[in-house]
Amino acid sequence: MSESKYSKEFLLKIYNDMAKIRHFEERVKYLFLEGIMPGTIHQYHGQEACAVGVCAALNLDDIVTSTHRPHGHALAKGLTVKEMMAELFGKITGCCKGKGGSMHMGDLDKGMIPAVAIVGGNLPLAAGSALAFKMRKEKRVAVSFMGDGATNEGVFHETLNMAAIWKLPVVFVVENNLYGASTPVGMVFATDTIAERGNAYNIPNERLDGNDPLAVYEAAKKAVERARSGEGPTLLELMTYRITGHSRRDPALYQPADERKTAKENEPIDRFGKFLLDGKLATEDELKQIRDDIEKEVEDAVKAAIAAPEPKPEDALEDMFVESI
Repeated sequence: MSESKYSKEFLLKIYNDMAKIRHFEERVKYLFLEGIMPGTIHQYHGQEACAVGVCAALNLDDIVTSTHRPHGHALAKGLTVKEMMAELFGKITGCCKGKGGSMHMGDLDKGMIPAVAIVGGNLPLAAGSALAFKMRKEKRVAVSFMGDGATNEGVFHETLNMAAIWKLPVVFVVENNLYGASTPVGMVFATDTIAERGNAYNIPNERLDGNDPLAVYEAAKKAVERARSGEGPTLLELMTYRITGHSRRDPALYQPADERKTAKENEPIDRFGKFLLDGKLATEDELKQIRDDIEKEVEDAVKAAIAAPEPKPEDALEDMFVESI
């Protein structure tokens, strides 16, 4: 874990944000298993340090684009537990008025374009946003989160090439959780790392420990500053692990037991909590209070979502883009 050179407030916020993502995902999992919540989910257990570390380096008006696994990115970028829970219940009080659901979370006012469930589909949105920032001479940055599987899509290479040619203010963040659905990454990559693929487009790149939120923050901060100053894109490969199934119906039996055990021992939240305690940067009582507050916030959000009104049928005709002819 990185050496501490941060304020206590910053460190506790990092812990809070990771713990909030984990507890939100845990509560949502059981709401689905109990048949209380509709739809489907792809959860973020184990990858919390990636979202929190990157988003800690961003300004409110910077934007992120996400994937079919967007809950962690949304919470890290500032969406509230209440609006996200309502969205998962399909309620009008949701961040997308109940029209997006799990795989299309977002709130542009908070810097998150509604997520794109198509693998690799969000990359050109991030590049397009970055191009708009550059043309408008705005000191803003776009971040594209993706899984390892997206980097084998053609759109990954097209977008990186274009971003490099135009020196767009965009950061490409690969969350390498070692599996594309159930396929181990070692079966589908000819290169030793995903990061080195940036070399083909003359894009600076780095592979690092994605379970260390401070290491992620430092790398993201450097990449964001580079993008904001007009030096172009960066590719970051964050090594992490999905300690849950690909989706709610997946028991993840393809993950070897010893690998899963090691991953759980290295998961980011307990690891970061231990770092704070060992360094006397926080007390057990302080961390417990954070967890207790999060639990109450999530439970209040569940109650509010269940009680919230359903959208009306005619609401389906609103919030649509209609091209003039």
